[in-house]
Amino acid sequence: MEKKTSLFRRALLILLVLAAVLLAVIFALWHNEISTLLSIEKLNTSDDAHEDGNVYQMTVSGGYYFDEYLSRGGASTDKELIDFITGKITKNLIPMTISESAISCSSFTAASAEGDRLFARNYDFSRTNTCIVYTNPGGGRHASVSTIDLQFLGIAEEGDADGLSERVLMLAAPYVPLDGVNDAGVACGIYMTYQGAEAVATDQQTERPDLTSTTMLRLILDYAGSVEEAVELVSGYDLHDSAKTSFHYMVADATGRSAVLEWVAATDSTDNDGSARERKVTWSDESNCQTVTNYILAEGYYDGEPEESMTGLDRYEYLTGVLEAAGGTVADEAAAMELLSDVGRRSWKPKKDSLTVHSVVYNLTDRTAVWVGNEHYGEADYTYYLAVK
Repeated sequence: MEKKTSLFRRALLILLVLAAVLLAVIFALWHNEISTLLSIEKLNTSDDAHEDGNVYQMTVSGGYYFDEYLSRGGASTDKELIDFITGKITKNLIPMTISESAISCSSFTAASAEGDRLFARNYDFSRTNTCIVYTNPGGGRHASVSTIDLQFLGIAEEGDADGLSERVLMLAAPYVPLDGVNDAGVACGIYMTYQGAEAVATDQQTERPDLTSTTMLRLILDYAGSVEEAVELVSGYDLHDSAKTSFHYMVADATGRSAVLEWVAATDSTDNDGSARERKVTWSDESNCQTVTNYILAEGYYDGEPEESMTGLDRYEYLTGVLEAAGGTVADEAAAMELLSDVGRRSWKPKKDSLTVHSVVYNLTDRTAVWVGNEHYGEADYTYYLAVK
């Protein structure tokens, strides 16, 4: 009897040791990922009546391997990006996905009455789940807060991210920002452009390393200390737009300087070779403000083109007109949010299943933000006050 008890105790001890070793290995491999998963919090639940998706927030631990992604030359396709993220984050044990969709959107920069620099943005799409993402990778990289669309990570709009499998997918969130601001007061956003006869994606093919659409925004948020630095950083990479469509980008900083980055070749109807495109930068001028929608700003791009091809021109002209009439200023973040509401999808030429998923006003001076979900303007339960951590 004593012998059997001794054997049992020995077997139990071996199992406990193996379990401890296994836990130690898991922690060593995934301690940052585990910490990130534990940080996920649901801020708001979906509401069919208002077509609201769920809203989450998360704080990413560690550097999410982005420096390694850059050092290996980036990625020229969504598949290459997925392969890298899956290998690093889940060690190839759990498949991951990244996709992007047709989006509208409007943005502007302006000064507040007190002189703070503001970057305002509407994200126009359809019903979806979103996540506010905090990162602080260290190693000389900037901390930031950004917003992502969880559909980009394969989480269906009619579902949620409450299960473990969905939350594992959220670990790729740093790679798909839509807009954000960093601790240097640099903000950026992405906007669809519908270039070419059928929205042809930019696909540069030089000897430079590669970036996809949203990883270019992550590059800016992590490494840029000014608009000039952002423009210089981007110049070192080939751009490969995701989702077989085209985008342009706005960048601004706390000095009041801003720029719109576009990749173009020829005019709209003939811009059908994504590999032939070159970057064009439209800098802000003495008007103290800048506007971007889906309308291309590069000089001559719409020469000889019909007005119906100029998607977003109406919102661009409206926002630019209001801001220039006010000398490029708005009273404060609330006034900037009100201007965003003017061009929200429920207000501006409403279309079925077209929503403004989120509206955000980043204060580049204070490194803070006011974030409103799905056009719930003025409603405290859907308004969040953010700050770079």
